[in-house]
Amino acid sequence: MTDEGIKIVATNRKAMHDYFIEERFEAGIVLLGSEVKSLRDGKAQLLDSYVIVRNGELFVLNMHISPYSHANVQNHEPLRTRKLLMNKNEIIKLSVKIREKGLTLIPLKIYFKKGKAKLELGLAKGKKKYDKREAIKKKEARRSIKRYVS
Repeated sequence: MTDEGIKIVATNRKAMHDYFIEERFEAGIVLLGSEVKSLRDGKAQLLDSYVIVRNGELFVLNMHISPYSHANVQNHEPLRTRKLLMNKNEIIKLSVKIREKGLTLIPLKIYFKKGKAKLELGLAKGKKKYDKREAIKKKEARRSIKRYVS
């Protein structure tokens, strides 16, 4: 838990490897009670999840929230489609950018802020294979420099 009252539940580390993140946004998530409890236990995964705009609303697909262990028979589906809460004008701007520039919306992290579950979205452009190789080379160069310095 940080001093700002933010508790990070899950991050999408692979997103930084596969995409160039151009902008970041914060959205609320519509969740069931068992999903919130499972998130508080840290049982979420953002790998292979993405966000779509449908009828002027945002939805996150393939976000895995494990079933809550102490819930009854009416537990939630782990991969169900979940609605995201955002300002209408922001959604319109995002949908225009997605259509015109060929960008995509991906979840970067899920966290609790002041007791509410939030999802950080990234407006992203996919990396080519040579971009990924270049990023790995830079990272290795930084590590070797750090090793020599310390």
